Amino acid sequence: MDDFLAADNLSKRFDGVQAVDSVSFAIRSQEIFGLLGPNGAGKTTTIRMLSTVLAPDGGDVEIGGYSVTRESDEVRKRIGVCPQELALYPELSASDNLVFFGRMAGLSGREAKSLAADTLERVGLADRAKDAVRKYSGGMKRRVNIAIALMSRPQLLFLDEPTVGIDPQSRNHIFDTVLALRGEGMTVLYTTHYMEEADRLCDRIGVMDNGRLIALGAPAELKAQVGDPATTTLEEVFLNFTGRSLRD
Repeated sequence: MDDFLAADNLSKRFDGVQAVDSVSFAIRSQEIFGLLGPNGAGKTTTIRMLSTVLAPDGGDVEIGGYSVTRESDEVRKRIGVCPQELALYPELSASDNLVFFGRMAGLSGREAKSLAADTLERVGLADRAKDAVRKYSGGMKRRVNIAIALMSRPQLLFLDEPTVGIDPQSRNHIFDTVLALRGEGMTVLYTTHYMEEADRLCDRIGVMDNGRLIALGAPAELKAQVGDPATTTLEEVFLNFTGRSLRD
């Protein structure tokens, strides 16, 4: 498959600290790519550069053939970002939230309303579409967060820890949604601290630590570097590469 995202020697420094140090990797079209690492590993900074929020000090990224540094407007047309923090208006209904963000993405009112209805159906919230988001459970808010990211009709979706603090039913619904999106042709970058999620969803995984990409491969390939891939867990792989020291 062709690469939809190609990062080349990405670097970023803050106040003398090298947050991201010459990171290079590619994400194939229609792939779910997991980006894992302990706290402070450089994942968030990397994602901010990939999604045009933060300019790199060195290197570049091409997304859909467009440069993040030179053609950021074209890149933004092709990506959707679901941040870990809830980015929604709690006093508005789910439908109104989606329509608002759809209009912000350039859709007409009619297009935004139609896509909002379809997207809420996709994330299992069609029956609560008119309810204020403040009345939703944590899992429902997470699903609205994902739905908002889909309102730009992205080709590449960034999901930053989308299942933090939610119930198993919502988690499984999110898994099903992500797999369905890939089946429809979407490319996904997925970050999580839950190793079983990465093992279940991701076609390939990159592990970051201390600003560097220290491992890259399919889950089975990474497990084989540590032990028997039939019995080794991804958590064991993660600890083997990043160590057991606390990072909080």
